[in-house]
Amino acid sequence: MVHQTRTQSEAQLENEMIEQLVGQGFERVSIPSVQALQDNLRIQINKLNEENLEGQALSDKEFERLLLKIEGKSVFESAKILRDKEIISRDDDSILYLKLFDTQNYQNNFLQVTHQTTVVGRYTNRYDVTLLINGLPLVQIELKRRGLHFAEGFNQIMRYRKDSYGGLFNFLQVFVVSNGVDTKYFANSDREPMKSLMFFWSDDANKRITKLDAFTASFLNPVMLQNVLSKYMIINETDKHLMVMRPYQIYAVERILHQTIEKEGNGYVWHTTGSGKTLTSFKASELLAQQEDIKKVIFLVDRKDLDSQTMEEFNKFEKDSVDRTTKTGVLVKQLKDPNRKRIITTIQKMAHAVKTERYRDVMKLYENEKVVFVIDECHRSQFGEMNLLIKRHFKRAQYIGFTGTPRFVDNKSQDGRTTSDLFQDCLHTYLIKDAIHDGNVLGFSVEYISTMKGKEGIDDVTKVPGIDQQELWLADTRIDMIARHIASIHSNKTHNKKYTGLLTAESIPAAIKYYDAFKKIDSGMKVTSIFSFGTNEESVEGEEHSRHSLERIMQDFNQEFGSNHTTENFSSYFADVSKKMKSAQIDLLIVVDMFLTGFDAKTLSTLYVDRPLKHHGLIQAYSRTNRVEGPKKQYGNIVCYRNLKEETDTAVRLFSQTGDTETVLMKPYDQYLADFKEQLDQLLDIAISPEAVDDLEGESKQKEFVISFRDLTRILTKLKTFVEYDFNQPDMGISEQTYKDFRSKYLLLYENDKNTKDKVSVINDIDFEIELMQTDKINVDYILELLRNTNFENKNERDAAVRRAIKEVNEASSDEMRLKRDLLLEFLQGVAPTLTNKDSIDQKYHDFENERRKREIQAMSEKVQVAEDRLEYFMKEYEYTGVSPDQEINDAIKAPFKEKRKRVQALKDFIYDNVRKYS
Repeated sequence: MVHQTRTQSEAQLENEMIEQLVGQGFERVSIPSVQALQDNLRIQINKLNEENLEGQALSDKEFERLLLKIEGKSVFESAKILRDKEIISRDDDSILYLKLFDTQNYQNNFLQVTHQTTVVGRYTNRYDVTLLINGLPLVQIELKRRGLHFAEGFNQIMRYRKDSYGGLFNFLQVFVVSNGVDTKYFANSDREPMKSLMFFWSDDANKRITKLDAFTASFLNPVMLQNVLSKYMIINETDKHLMVMRPYQIYAVERILHQTIEKEGNGYVWHTTGSGKTLTSFKASELLAQQEDIKKVIFLVDRKDLDSQTMEEFNKFEKDSVDRTTKTGVLVKQLKDPNRKRIITTIQKMAHAVKTERYRDVMKLYENEKVVFVIDECHRSQFGEMNLLIKRHFKRAQYIGFTGTPRFVDNKSQDGRTTSDLFQDCLHTYLIKDAIHDGNVLGFSVEYISTMKGKEGIDDVTKVPGIDQQELWLADTRIDMIARHIASIHSNKTHNKKYTGLLTAESIPAAIKYYDAFKKIDSGMKVTSIFSFGTNEESVEGEEHSRHSLERIMQDFNQEFGSNHTTENFSSYFADVSKKMKSAQIDLLIVVDMFLTGFDAKTLSTLYVDRPLKHHGLIQAYSRTNRVEGPKKQYGNIVCYRNLKEETDTAVRLFSQTGDTETVLMKPYDQYLADFKEQLDQLLDIAISPEAVDDLEGESKQKEFVISFRDLTRILTKLKTFVEYDFNQPDMGISEQTYKDFRSKYLLLYENDKNTKDKVSVINDIDFEIELMQTDKINVDYILELLRNTNFENKNERDAAVRRAIKEVNEASSDEMRLKRDLLLEFLQGVAPTLTNKDSIDQKYHDFENERRKREIQAMSEKVQVAEDRLEYFMKEYEYTGVSPDQEINDAIKAPFKEKRKRVQALKDFIYDNVRKYS
């Protein structure tokens, strides 16, 4: 009898999983090599296309032609090829249409599982478990033994991507990583995948499914897996990027399809703000449009929501899907076109089409047909007479609404109706507490700053009857005090302006006052404002008209960014502000209502509030700040200059459907400070001083230090964003200098680990989260983002963006930028001015880097008299192992002793610098 070891090994985990998959209908096959993979593909493609091939299997030449067309393309291109028919010519010159994946009839597909496929790239790699459909590897599962973090599987996949994925492995759609206890999945991509886009799977009640056997039974069930691959992946055309939907998005779409096709009823989906409702609603409309008995699927948005951001989002999912014109005639033409099943338009245009006599004949065609309306953010478009007009006209219409903040009895609409009154059934919920638990959005840290104190114990003078509150709120001294306060805390709130902030004031005059206050104090922040000016605004003597104020603000903006916006073309200013907020080029945007709903930017971390907010309005505004971005952004910061505590707690309870607020609202400063001190005690138990880190014996002790210091830094990252934060020894229990010395030791261990050949080291199990340690927001991606958001057709804007980028590069002090500075400057000065809007900035920079690297290798090759391919081999070896192949370098250089020693050293220095510069 074999005794099971206390810790389940990777091999055991692998075997159990494969047995389970075989039980679920996968055929177990042995595919030890790339050649075997190709041979198996040929057999499966012949079986899948049996009918088309008419008994004549693919010949060697025909299969070669197929491989030539499909192998070694980018991940993005491979994803498109997978879902399409491939046309090849047969040996007799007839044309053959080959299917790679049947997305309609799953029973036609052949499912297989293999393990330990060996691929020789720079190094020999063996992949754990691969799932094949029709012979193509579509899902890759990397397993780690229990006790190791499942993120190690992610790190392994990153190593494979660099080294050996390619050929048919570019067809991989989904990766799964697991240690048996925790399991996550994520989409493949040509870009470097991000850990934040690894998802837990769950059931339709949002209960997490983490154990590998339960995940295999649910997600890797043949029907669900093929549903995910054929229906729930998104091929993002704009970014040339593959995406996979999250579980709650998938279940919501399934419920919508059931409600509209089986039950023929209405319904709404309540998914919290920031959870990707637009993608879910778009995917639902796409799948509904594929149903034969549905004549049209009409995706309705409110006119004010159809901004450039929304249009960009839609066009990412389907090119040119949005009608950008304001003309109702275009909508009517689309309705008339029988080949156009899905239409995206505004509720205003649809209402106009229904009531306009000249469109009557076309509109009449759909009076009694099955039409499905999908309504994004249904509360900004659904209340009011337009909704009634549309409902009266389309007699057999069904309505599916999406909302992040439904209307209940407590916050019902002005006409007294709730969401259920309008849409009947709630089809699926995914609440803010679920999203925070899953790490799909962040919680909020809310601070209340008192700006007025009354006499005789009255805390809030605004509660005293008969007081002119507006005069108090808008008092110059108060506005000036708040502006100075924001300027003093903004760097901490935004991690040295890596992120950006919004300030919401309660009126246009208040917004203008704030803008002028920031100009006056010379805050060192890039501040602008945006609001809708009143076209027929009454002029008050001695007061500036709001349009003139906005014109003045725009002129300052133009001067800063080289643009030429005026109030005549407000929409272009709106689009530009939106773009610059997303790339954190604006530090603070002052608004009244704009940007408080619908605006989605990972770079936005802080909202300053000086106005009343409640219920859905409060949650919507707060939710601008809680998009997941990286380890530094731990929650959305809210700083209230009014006492909104009661309103905040009420809104959080209402939209969490729970009696407590703890999951959503972060702990107060004092509690984090106590956590910091507790963690500091643990650290000092391991190493009493920074010097003591050098004496830690063995890797397991070093690992303890790394984990302890990393956890201390995570708490510090939270503390830094609070108003009260001040790094002093009496409060923190450690001096800032000692903390920095510990940080140096941490970074040294990180560097040593990177350069250790022994890849099975204990420290290698740790995710170092090095980004937490960096203070400079300027990196290569930030510089490229400045260019990505530039209109290259506009010479002034282009030149201003390039100038700004050059200035940022010159001022940046991080290690990465020090290495890349000359490269970036050359790119900005030489290549950037020649770019057009059609160019991919990332591709151009990538090509530029490759070209420069090639030149440097050529020059070094000549200098040390070593062949270029040999030099490249040495560099790859060092890049992958962190160890220089000294003996091979020595053997490669033929020269007299002194000269040889000089060349060997020059080559080793070159390899070290070059790899750091270009990796």
